[in-house]
Order: sequence, then structure tokens, then C-alpha cells
Amino acid sequence: VFKKMNRSTSINKDGETASNGQTFSQNGKDLGGKLQEGGGKKVELGKKVTLLRGISIIVGTIIGAGIFISPKGILKHSGSVGMSLTVWIACGVLSLFGALCYAELGTCIKKSGGHYTYIMEAFGPQMAFIRLWADLIAIRPAALAVISLAFGRYILEPLFMPCSIPPLAVKLATAIGISFIYILNIRIVKWIENVGYFTNFLNLWLILLLLLINRMLLFLGETKNFENAFDLSKVQLSGMPLAFYSGMYAYAGWFYLNFVTEEVDNPEKTVPLAISISMAIVTSCYVLTNVAYYTVMSAEELLASEAVAVTFAERLLGNFSVVVPVFVALSCFGSMNGGHFALSRMFYVASREGQLPEVLSMIHVRRHTPLAAVLILYPMTILQLFVGDIYSLLNFMSFLRWLFIGVVVLGLIYLRYTKPDLPRPFKVPLFIPVVFCLTCFFMVFLSLYSDPFNTGVGFAMSLTGIPAYYIFIYFSRPSCFISVPTDSFNRTMQIILEVVPADQ
Repeated sequence: VFKKMNRSTSINKDGETASNGQTFSQNGKDLGGKLQEGGGKKVELGKKVTLLRGISIIVGTIIGAGIFISPKGILKHSGSVGMSLTVWIACGVLSLFGALCYAELGTCIKKSGGHYTYIMEAFGPQMAFIRLWADLIAIRPAALAVISLAFGRYILEPLFMPCSIPPLAVKLATAIGISFIYILNIRIVKWIENVGYFTNFLNLWLILLLLLINRMLLFLGETKNFENAFDLSKVQLSGMPLAFYSGMYAYAGWFYLNFVTEEVDNPEKTVPLAISISMAIVTSCYVLTNVAYYTVMSAEELLASEAVAVTFAERLLGNFSVVVPVFVALSCFGSMNGGHFALSRMFYVASREGQLPEVLSMIHVRRHTPLAAVLILYPMTILQLFVGDIYSLLNFMSFLRWLFIGVVVLGLIYLRYTKPDLPRPFKVPLFIPVVFCLTCFFMVFLSLYSDPFNTGVGFAMSLTGIPAYYIFIYFSRPSCFISVPTDSFNRTMQIILEVVPADQ
């Protein structure tokens, strides 16, 4: 399969090529120079994301490991039960502000790619490439490693109860889970959709069950862990950014629908509605679930727990608690699946813009998935999985993530003044992006003091995008020495992966 099939060669039903520029379908019928699947179906991604599917992507991606990882980090850095609940509520409000900003961007810039596309539109290709570079080598592999490590821990919990799980076993189980996600994403989009619906149902069913039992305990007077909830003796300002990082990580996922805007049916209505409904569901679930945790566990017990949901379930459900880790693992799996589905589209768009190898913007001829874009993160994710732990990866990744999300929302404000005539079917009041943008930058710069090593490493890695841009993009011309191996790589990967440019 070669890049320019409609100009030079084509494939007939036996895999032979014709030199006259014609392309044949599976039955040998001429398709006028366009490679199409049998039956005349165009090779493209298509508009498959409805309102229900959009809500499923957002809710399924957000309610993953965050509610089971972040409570410990938030409590540790906020210093008290009351302050931790305050952080949860504040992070929900801030996430809603950010989600509304992205809803405006998604309705006025109807291209997939999320953060990358919006930075490209507002600040140009160099800044967009730096964001892309940071995503590729640091942010996305670390984020996938964090959620996947939670999956590995919880899926093994029933097998090792009441003993601790060997760290190597967790990482091996995690690697298997990651590999399965990649296999799923290179198959059929319908499979991804069905997995999303199934895991969302399990997520909400589990949370509803735990909340109903918890309401009964509160009614019976189990409130001792809320006494002196706002004791500020252990609260330190330097720890608050890390508390917010843990909270914002738990809510992260409201931006994933913007990564697949081109696949959304009627994005002007679907994107804002899906985001608003999803954030209302998630915020309610998160705050009530944390109240449930503190009903049956003291702050000291929560901090001592290696798996908060398991400890909570043991106290609440007794012998039935063995099923909870399985539900949590499936929740994490759904989050991994939805997140990777969205991320592959960002690399697909970046390739289409000429900032990644061209093969990443090509579609598999039968499965209609961006196969190469799906696979690109696999090596770095596995590497970060085996070299980091959950909380160092979380701080390292969060610094870069919120730095660039702040830049995106700053771009929204910038576009309001540079492109006032840009159609905006959905428009938020100006104070919302201003508050969100300032909060992002406040967390980012204060975290340089709170955790200088991880944030410093993340900042240094993002700066390597500047020389990378000039080496691989700015000075890369058809006559450049880089173009020859790049073209050879594209052709070779096309043949191996059986991918072609999408039909227009």
C-alpha cells in the first residue's frame, strides 16, 4: 500500500497493483482512483459520537482511578478532612469553568485535536508543537501510566487479599492491561463504544450502592470522623497546589470530547450539552463519595490505606468487599480506554498539520481506525510504567498538563480580541476563562516551590520541544537530509500497517 495510490499504483482484489492510476475494490471494480473498502465505503473516521456517546466518553474517562487515587493525595496535602472536602468542591467548580471554556472552543473551532488544535489557532505552530512534544514524551505516557497502575493494583487485589501485592506483579498486570487497550483501539470504534457504556454502568452502579449504604450510616449517627473537620493546625500553603493537582487529576477528562470534535454529530449542540451534563454527574458523585469515605474511615486510616476503595469496602461490606476491587479495576479500564481513544485523534490531527510523520494521519483500510496514531504512545507508556510510582508520576504530569491547559484558555481570551468575528455558537462570560486561567498559572508556579524536582524535570522536558521544532519542522524541507529517512519510514509503515490517507 503506497501513499499516493491514486497517482501511481493501486491494489486489486488479489493484492496486485496497476500502473495506470486506477484503483480496484475487492471485486475489481474501478473506484476512480480512490481506495475504498468493498461496497464503496469511504476510508474515513466518520461522525459516530452522539450526545449519549459524548457523555459516556467524558464520564467514563473522568470516573476512573481518580476517585480511588486522589482522596489520599488531597488529604495528605490539605491537612484536614474539612479542607480536603473544600478542595474537592473547588476542583469541581474549576473543572466546570475549564469545561465551559473548552465547550466554546469546540463549537467555534470544529477540528479535532483538543489542546493542540486550539494552541495552533491562537499562538501558531511553534507553541503548538511544544505542547505536542510535551504530550508525546511526558504528559500522556505519564497520565496513562498512572491510571493503568491503579488498574493493575485493583485487578490483583482479590487474589492477594489480605496480603500486600508485589510491586512487580502490579506492573506486569498493568502492562497486560495497557496492551489490551491498544489492541481494542486498533480494532473497531463500536467495540470502544460498547466498553465505554459497560464500564460507565458499573461505575455509577457501584458509587450509587456505596452512597446508599453510607446515607444509612449517617442517618444512624456515624459522624465522629467529621468532628474538628476544619482543624487548620496541619494545613500548609505550600502543600495546597499538590492537593489541587490531585483533585484536578481526578476531574481530568472533561476536555477529551474536544479531541474528537470532527467525529461528533452536531457539535454546536452536542459538545456543550455533553460537557455540562457530565460535569454535574461527576461533581455530585465525587463529593458524596468522599463524604462516604470519611463516614467509615478516619483521616489517619485513609492515609495509611494502600487502596482506599478496598479499605472502605472492607469496613462497609465485609465479605462482599472482594467484588469492589474488580469494579474499580473495570472503572480504571474504561478510563484508560476512553482516554486513549481521544488521544490518538490528537496525534492524527498533528500529523495532518505536518508536525508528526505523515503515516499517523492515515486510516486502516478495513477497520477505519487511525492505527499508527493509536500505537505511538505505547513505548513511552510502558517505559514510564516501569520507572515511576503513582504519586511522583502524578505531580510530574500535572505540572505540564495544567501549564498548557492554562495556555489554551489564555488563547480563548486572546482569540476574543484578535478574531472577534469568529462564529461562537456557545459563548461563556469572560470572567470564567480569566478565573480559570489565573488559577492554572497560580498552581503551576507555586508547585515549583512545593515539588521542585518533578516540576523542574517536567519543565525542562517541555523546553526540549524548542530545538526539536527547529530540527524536525522548521528546517525540515524536501531537500533536507531528514526528509529521505522520513519518507522511507512513512512508506514502510504504510505497508506494514495497511493504512492510507483518509478520503476527502
